[in-house]
Amino acid sequence: MSRPLHRGVSGIRISGNSNDFWDSQVKAKTEKDDLDRNRSPDQSYLSLRFPFRLLFPDSSPLKHGVTENGFASDPFSVGTPRSRHKLTMLFLKLSLIVIVILALTGSFWWTISISTSSRGHIFHGYRRLQEQLVSDLWDIGELSLGPSRLKEIEFCPEESENFIPCFNVSENLALGYSDGNEYDRLCGHGSRQRCLVLPPVNYKIPLRWPTGGDVIWVANVKITGQEVFSSGSLTKRMMMLEEEQISFRSALLMFDGVEDYSHQIAEMIGLRNESNFIQAGVRTILDIGCGYGSFGAHLFFKQLLTMCIANYESSGSQVQLTLERGLPAMIGSFNSKQLPYPSLSFDMLHCARCGIDWDQKDGIYLIEVDRVLKPGGYFVWTSPLTNVQSFLRNKEKQKRWNFVSNFAESLCWELMSQQDETVVWKKTIKKSCYNSRKPGFGPSICSKGQDVESPYYRPLQNCIGGMHSRRWLPIEERTTWPSRSNLNKNELALYGLHSEELNEDNANCKTTVRNYWSLLSPLIFSDHPKRPGDEDPSPPYNMLRNVLDMNARYGGFNAALLEAGKSVWVMNVVPTSGPNYLPLILDRGYVGVLHDWCEAFPTYPRTYDMVHAEGLLSLETSQNRRCTMLDLFTEIDRLLRPEGWVIIRDTAPLIESARALTTRLKWDARVVETESNSEERLLICQKPFFKRQAS
Repeated sequence: MSRPLHRGVSGIRISGNSNDFWDSQVKAKTEKDDLDRNRSPDQSYLSLRFPFRLLFPDSSPLKHGVTENGFASDPFSVGTPRSRHKLTMLFLKLSLIVIVILALTGSFWWTISISTSSRGHIFHGYRRLQEQLVSDLWDIGELSLGPSRLKEIEFCPEESENFIPCFNVSENLALGYSDGNEYDRLCGHGSRQRCLVLPPVNYKIPLRWPTGGDVIWVANVKITGQEVFSSGSLTKRMMMLEEEQISFRSALLMFDGVEDYSHQIAEMIGLRNESNFIQAGVRTILDIGCGYGSFGAHLFFKQLLTMCIANYESSGSQVQLTLERGLPAMIGSFNSKQLPYPSLSFDMLHCARCGIDWDQKDGIYLIEVDRVLKPGGYFVWTSPLTNVQSFLRNKEKQKRWNFVSNFAESLCWELMSQQDETVVWKKTIKKSCYNSRKPGFGPSICSKGQDVESPYYRPLQNCIGGMHSRRWLPIEERTTWPSRSNLNKNELALYGLHSEELNEDNANCKTTVRNYWSLLSPLIFSDHPKRPGDEDPSPPYNMLRNVLDMNARYGGFNAALLEAGKSVWVMNVVPTSGPNYLPLILDRGYVGVLHDWCEAFPTYPRTYDMVHAEGLLSLETSQNRRCTMLDLFTEIDRLLRPEGWVIIRDTAPLIESARALTTRLKWDARVVETESNSEERLLICQKPFFKRQAS
């Protein structure tokens, strides 16, 4: 019986007799068994060998048979056409291997020869891809919410025309807040709104400065005639109602007018008049319960910057009227929370019948005043409680005054002067004073863990803060304004900066302001219409009263506007999601605040003439944010007055995403390329003046 043929490689002829063939078969089988035994313990060897076996045919006698002399047949034999074909394929495979090796070698040498600048371009390109991906994902997230999200955003109902998210007194009362805490800021998920706030029915564009600082349109604010003439803060009575306007006239004021009042304060400090405040180191003033801002309005034109803070008020708001005059103001209350300012921020704090009982809660309000006051700074308090003749006839008033007076002494404040209803204290410039106090006399010094330099609405502390700050420097030793805006080398070292960095930022911002004004020139016209053939008029220097800089960095935009001669003040906002240079901004003589842009800004609608944001979108998208770009832009719309301007500078992908949103917000918008950076774009928008129809 014949045995079946062994399957070898076809085309290889086997010669010799059958016994030789059988012997060779047995030998081959034995070798195969040995090979199988050797394969199993060494899988890693085969795994490495396997790819090469695809390229190099196995030359074992099992595949090629054996010759007459017992050796394996030569795979390179060219005796048959099949062999020549195999040789050709092998040659092609070898050629492919050589090409791959050469390509890998060239790629390796190219990689190690890339210059530093080339790597920088690759990195920036990678960052651009990242930003494009974030932008695309953002857009996809918006699109995934349905076609309705692509429609224009609807207008808010009429009751929201003065709406401020995070300040809802009735809701706070329902939640159990009381004792003044109902006026505190409380931001929840329900406080956000997705609608556009319309102005009141008879709203009019504010008058330009300086006229607009003394006269406002009564329809632009929520106030009644009774509230205009009601008693309250010293400066609340410093206005009169004239038909459609409210006029603030110092000639009709109590206490012989604001000018005489501020002159009195200067004399109590030891100065000739209020014009000498700057020489005494005073530039920034925090005005608590500012009335309607007349004190700050008078000092503004003396190169003094006064920030008004007051509680939220649904009607007759001090903050709203002050902002409508174009003066610095924001909602702020320290009933239970620290103010969002760093320690050692202001040169003077002022309270003229501001409604705060300084003797309450064991003096914790005075501790907060001490925290934000710079060494050598002044606390000015005007109140019937400070009148000597008054509290001599009233034992209760005398008790309250004694508490405030003794507590101020325990804070190492020096009583400078007391006249009529006004008293002035000066904060110590010596840290040693606190250690020299009698044991148990006054509040203790905060530990390093408690003494946070830039708190963000933290609970009030009952210990003295600012003692661990490297910025403890008396106001008399600081450079006076306006030189103060350019901090020296030693001062910058406190913030970890070099003078070159600040100078570069200032230079860039100067160019930015010049370019912005050039871009706005064709868009903004003066009171006189353009005649054919005339050049586009430049925007007037006083076209803006205020600017909200949403990502202020070092305050360079503020500095550039002032150097360009613009009659404007800037609210410098430092996002909580980025580096905190707010202490630097305040030490330069500007005003600013910490803020989380996923929450509503503490101010009324229609506050700012211009909103500026450079790099904010990149900063916010780099964080794991709980809000969207649409949330951010609807908040900008709430803050911006009708016909106000928005200028956003960021990377091209993010600007394109923002441009798509402006259509839904009904803004007029255009994208402009920047000459200095091809990867960035400018988005310039104007908010139209939509009028609510009278019902």
